[in-house]
Amino acid sequence: MKSTLINMVAVLFSITLIASAGVGAVNMITVEPIAAAKAAATEAALGVVLPAFDQTEVAEQTIDEMPIKVYTATKEGQTVGYAVETMTKSGFSGVVKLMVGFLPDGTINNVNVLQQAETPGLGTKMCDEGNPLLAGVKGKEATGTFRVKKDGGEVDALTAATISSRAYLDAVNRACVAMMNATGQEAPDMVSGATATTANAEQTEPAAQEGGQNE
Repeated sequence: MKSTLINMVAVLFSITLIASAGVGAVNMITVEPIAAAKAAATEAALGVVLPAFDQTEVAEQTIDEMPIKVYTATKEGQTVGYAVETMTKSGFSGVVKLMVGFLPDGTINNVNVLQQAETPGLGTKMCDEGNPLLAGVKGKEATGTFRVKKDGGEVDALTAATISSRAYLDAVNRACVAMMNATGQEAPDMVSGATATTANAEQTEPAAQEGGQNE
């Protein structure tokens, strides 16, 4: 009996060791392709939000304990714009990540949604071409204080998706602050923007106030 138990333990240990080695090998094989895919996605997003450029330099910031990346784009040695990889944690379903492009004069050139898990048909409309959130910030001065009309601002929210709309603008505002920091401008206090506190408060309101929807 004792010998059998030892054999069973040895066999289980061997299986675990082999399985762990297999997982490690698979991880090593997939690390480079995953990194390459992420780099390609970032390059594509930069192309969407920036004018034509030939190279970028990236710097990192931390705003509200969230990592933010600022890309300075140049063409033939001249700065043609800035792109900010920004995020918020106040989406209806959690994290929303955007790439926001700015022209040298500080106006918003374009916005590209990198990551979201919002409600299909509601918050996901932030990805649609010409959606009201994009229309409300594109071509506008990067003040860092964008709000939906429901909060006294000038941006139309997505229909029945106020939480997602606030999250989108929160990320855009954070991008504005990062761009201002990178270019030596005085940035507004993020508390004055569409913050997580405001968005979280919205989730406690009755669904009827959102047209019966769950956002």
